[in-house]
Amino acid sequence: VQLQASGGGLVQAGDSLTLSCVASGRTLRMYAVGWFRQAPGKEREFVSYISRSGSSTYYTDSVKGRFTVSRDNAKNTVYLRMIDLKPEDTAVYYCAAKSGTILTTTSYYTGVRQYDYWGQGTQVTVSS
Repeated sequence: VQLQASGGGLVQAGDSLTLSCVASGRTLRMYAVGWFRQAPGKEREFVSYISRSGSSTYYTDSVKGRFTVSRDNAKNTVYLRMIDLKPEDTAVYYCAAKSGTILTTTSYYTGVRQYDYWGQGTQVTVSS
């Protein structure tokens, strides 16, 4: 599966953005999806996870209440809605797909190495 992330941009603190991750090659319904981000000079970090069905989601503490992950399997797309953006959210955001999960699993996956396929990333810059 190939992933294409988009929707990033330059915004001010407090603004909102919605990132999209579109899959091609195989149906995204077969994969759980994670969002990660990487700021300059820092390691790639987990942001959010959504199960294959969309019934299970998980967020890193710093984005809880501000970010919402969702998916539309009919459109082969996963979204990351980000509100009340902060300068510390500035990073390149990546979506990643993990194969081999059960459709109704309640497990979640936060490790970079747990994902099999990665998109190219989209830059989010939040100015203060």
